[in-house]
Amino acid sequence: MSACLLSAAATARAQDAALVAGPSQTHLSLSPSLTHLCDREATLDLDGAVQALAQQRFEPLPDGRTTLGFRQGACWFHVRVLNRNAAETRWLLMQNFALADRMDLYVRHADGRVVHQASGDSLPFEQRAVRYRHPNFWLELPTGQPVDLFLRVQSQNSMQVPLTLHTPLAFAATVRDGQLGIGLYYGILIALFFYNLALWLILRDASYFWYLFHLSAFGLVLFTLNGLGFEYLWPHSPWLADKSVPLSICLSQIGVQQFTRVFLGLRQRWPRGDFISRALIAFFVLLAIVSTWLPYRFTSAITTTSVLLSVGWIVVVSVAVLQRGYAPARLFLIAWSMFLLGSVMFAAIAFGALPKNFFTEYGVQIGSALEMLLLSVALGQRYAALRNENERIVSEARDQLEHKVEQRTAELRSALVQLEDAHARLRESSQRDALTGLHNRSHFRDRFEALLRQSREHRRPLSLLMIDLDNFKQINDRYGHLIGDECLRWAARTLGHALRPHHDALLARFGGEEFVVVLPGLDLAAATRVAEDLRQHLREQPFRSGPHAITVTASIGVHAIETVAVAAIDPLLQLADQALYRAKADGRDCVRTSQVEAA
Repeated sequence: MSACLLSAAATARAQDAALVAGPSQTHLSLSPSLTHLCDREATLDLDGAVQALAQQRFEPLPDGRTTLGFRQGACWFHVRVLNRNAAETRWLLMQNFALADRMDLYVRHADGRVVHQASGDSLPFEQRAVRYRHPNFWLELPTGQPVDLFLRVQSQNSMQVPLTLHTPLAFAATVRDGQLGIGLYYGILIALFFYNLALWLILRDASYFWYLFHLSAFGLVLFTLNGLGFEYLWPHSPWLADKSVPLSICLSQIGVQQFTRVFLGLRQRWPRGDFISRALIAFFVLLAIVSTWLPYRFTSAITTTSVLLSVGWIVVVSVAVLQRGYAPARLFLIAWSMFLLGSVMFAAIAFGALPKNFFTEYGVQIGSALEMLLLSVALGQRYAALRNENERIVSEARDQLEHKVEQRTAELRSALVQLEDAHARLRESSQRDALTGLHNRSHFRDRFEALLRQSREHRRPLSLLMIDLDNFKQINDRYGHLIGDECLRWAARTLGHALRPHHDALLARFGGEEFVVVLPGLDLAAATRVAEDLRQHLREQPFRSGPHAITVTASIGVHAIETVAVAAIDPLLQLADQALYRAKADGRDCVRTSQVEAA
């Protein structure tokens, strides 16, 4: 009966050309020629589908989109394929959507043979043709013979059918590129996780804990949406594959709402908003419980919509707290706006409102990666704000409540000591100054001692330059600390560029607006010429920031070291510092040596 019906269908659709795989093709998208028929009762079998094709009831995909939204029942899809690539008769049909529940593929050959295969996350993972996160089927496509593909898809998730044929080698290349992108994304998440875990273990700040909770839960969300959870974590449990998406989404939203409450301090800054956030947390806890027994088609639509509402609410509270003067909320708002945009695109695909392409399919990954990075930066900004707030409280307490100063100061000092101690440990773990990128003071001392030993052993001259930017406080006071920081970075780059001819020179930020340079192999006269060159470089190239052009000058002290007699570096630094103060005393913007002081 199937053969007769198929012959009738072929006659009725004689005007339709088969989708041709050319002699050199290795990839073939089925979407342009794919037709579909929705079976709301899910009662249609292959013979019924063939009869419907003969009656021309199959229709092209709406607007060519492979996303049909949430559909009740089942959908049948048909395409006729003609293989003209004589070198490749074995092809892999891949469904580029990991969450399809059940897919039944019927391959009808020209001789009347029908081959049936099944895939999807309602079946154990090992039943797939290739152990890969997306459902797939091996096909034999004889050269020059048309083959009819009938695909029945029944899923409680969004109905998405981005179908592609690959040769084996082309599939291997596609998998390699896809795994690279996924590896990069999860590499970012893992790096952020351990970085913030270290900060939480040191600082014991609750915001870091809830950030880690959200990061881990959302990583699990995408691990599930990408099909990796079914592939690696629960390959023998179709039930978990079905329930993991709403459960992981609920966990992620619980973590993010709690993180928002702690980070923005909603209880203090906006109690009404804090109440709504706690209500959302309770809602997601309840939704996680009921999703274990409710059909997935209900929980999937509910959780997808709820994520938009949850992230939208975060944007609302961020704006409200920002209007109340809390500066870290600005970066927090930008981060969640990125994530909201990606979530909107993800939901629009799920409901069939947007076509599936690179940006819409991976928008939530891109948005979440930017969101995680910006949130990590925002946590650092919040830490700085808390430290500044503590200092302000100390000052006010000293001025207003003298009789409580001792007790309050002891408490705040204890907290500040812990914070500063944690900050010092983090700072010592790196050899670079965070602002300028130059070597920091600790690393400078280690290198300086090594250079002293080398100069002593080889009896080579060694000179030390102490550099201080003139009137730098006025730049901060007039243009603000952000421009002041940018000026320090500019000065570091300028000094580094001027010192390029001196390959052995050691340049470091000594502290504040002070820099220090060690010049191996140069005596006092040569070092003085280098110092004069550095001064000229700073003066002749004004620092520019937006509309501002700021002339920056420097006072430089030079000390030539007698390497035979030196045992410690602190006296050397003091001599160079004395020469620097002499330069400042002589009107700034000049170079002075320590020859008078050393004498």
